[in-house]
Amino acid sequence: MASQQGSGSAEHSTAGNYHDVIIIGAGICGMYMSYRLRELDLTHHVYEAGSGVGGTWYWNRYPGCRFDSESYSYGYSVFPDVLEEWTWKEQFSPQPETLEYLNFVADKHDLRRDITFNTRLKAAAYDESNNEWQLTFEDGGTARCHYLISATGPLSAPQMPKIPGVDDFKGEAYHTALWPRDPNGFGSPVKDFTGKRVGVIGTGATGVQVIQEVSKTADQLYVFQRTPNWCAPLLNSKVDDATAAKMKASYPEIFDKCRKSFGSFIHDFDPRSALEVSDEERNAFYEHLYNEPGFGIWLGSFRDTLTDPKANAYLTEFIANKIRQRVKDPAVAEKLIPKDHGFGTRRVPLETNYYECYNQPNVELVDVREDPIERITATGIKTAAAEYELDMIIYATGFDAVTGALHRIDISGVGEQKLRDKWRDGPRTFLGMQIAGFPNLFTLVGPHNGAAFCNIPRCIEQNVDWMFGLMKHLHDKHVQRIEPEVAAEDAWTEHVNETAAATLFPTAKSWIMGINENVPDKVTGFVAYAGGFPTYRAKCDEVADHDYAGFNMR
Repeated sequence: MASQQGSGSAEHSTAGNYHDVIIIGAGICGMYMSYRLRELDLTHHVYEAGSGVGGTWYWNRYPGCRFDSESYSYGYSVFPDVLEEWTWKEQFSPQPETLEYLNFVADKHDLRRDITFNTRLKAAAYDESNNEWQLTFEDGGTARCHYLISATGPLSAPQMPKIPGVDDFKGEAYHTALWPRDPNGFGSPVKDFTGKRVGVIGTGATGVQVIQEVSKTADQLYVFQRTPNWCAPLLNSKVDDATAAKMKASYPEIFDKCRKSFGSFIHDFDPRSALEVSDEERNAFYEHLYNEPGFGIWLGSFRDTLTDPKANAYLTEFIANKIRQRVKDPAVAEKLIPKDHGFGTRRVPLETNYYECYNQPNVELVDVREDPIERITATGIKTAAAEYELDMIIYATGFDAVTGALHRIDISGVGEQKLRDKWRDGPRTFLGMQIAGFPNLFTLVGPHNGAAFCNIPRCIEQNVDWMFGLMKHLHDKHVQRIEPEVAAEDAWTEHVNETAAATLFPTAKSWIMGINENVPDKVTGFVAYAGGFPTYRAKCDEVADHDYAGFNMR
């Protein structure tokens, strides 16, 4: 397995470094948190495992990687100069353009001056006697801080499948989140699959995107599908000059619309119930949404689509029939249609001719539920019924989502309690921002946080701005230690579970439910926030307006 993680030495020595605030991660969240902290009389620094900024857009360079949010709704809203000067080239930006954009922001605001790259955090231990966090990095360096802010992202801990023989394969092998990087650009040198026999394991959002691209040039593509997903058309397009000018003129309205919508996308639910309209009107509405770009078919449908089983069943059957219409072989179509969960109860991959790939003679679907993978061999993949000779294996097997990045750091709080042990039965937080027993540690875009299941930059900005307000409060009031009250943590965790139970999300096995078949010992439970982002923001504001009620400060 070819590892593509950052391997250079740190730009600065980490030995003995002290900062008032240390941020872990230089993605969209860490970059903005660093920018805001410049306003306070506090020293701060960012440590990043990669060799550059960008977070998920730095690591994920696989062919086909792109936004599922409209570009103009995704970028930062807080930098007027960037909004004016940057022009998106596509309605749904591809990874190289997105990473170029984030580097543009970093250059524009000189963000790299506060970042040490190629430095991965190994352990963080709370020193109660000095009320500070002591950090140890994988290169052996150390640092200390008063406040520790995690900005590691919800999908940043790549997970390989639990298949025997992974290290035996002699051909090219890549996990999509660790794809080879082009040292001279923002993309990857591995783009062409001409003449190659390729196996892709996984058909989640990443798998869907990479399958679409590999199928264009591969001599033969075998798709090893364990769990089919409901997918909907992306309908991407280029952005011409007139559209770009309209986007820029409309930014205030776009961001206001995102602020008010359930998931901070430009799409929001129709106020009608799917049960109160005629079959003709319902299907016409579905048809309209299906033929529009983006998440409208998921997050712009009837208000009860994700809460009422009967309402969901209407849309599920509509999408199933679309798959049957697009895939020529009825048997293959049925294998591509999920039978164990309704449409939208897992995050919906957006696709471009994904289903049509299976009409091509060079693409073969292997249903590993019917024909399980037994092992990876030196020359390919062996299933119970056949052996597939391959030149390349692509692992589109996703992430240990939301909690995974934190669990991979050895985090110890008061009394040397491990965060892994604290969360043994599932995450417990207050507002998804802090954890009882772990003073002065903050988790941005972490479990139970409204930003973990959202148009992420819109929700990141709320997280960071709220955190900045809290940090200013702590600074102005000379607070030295802050952690949630246990009762507040219990109440928030119960609220998170109650909001999830009011939806259909718990009916599906997904990363949102903390389920990953490649992490069999992981405790299941809702790891995001299903109350909608306006509600989450209001909850956070209410806490701040009441002098940060629910936190112990001293």
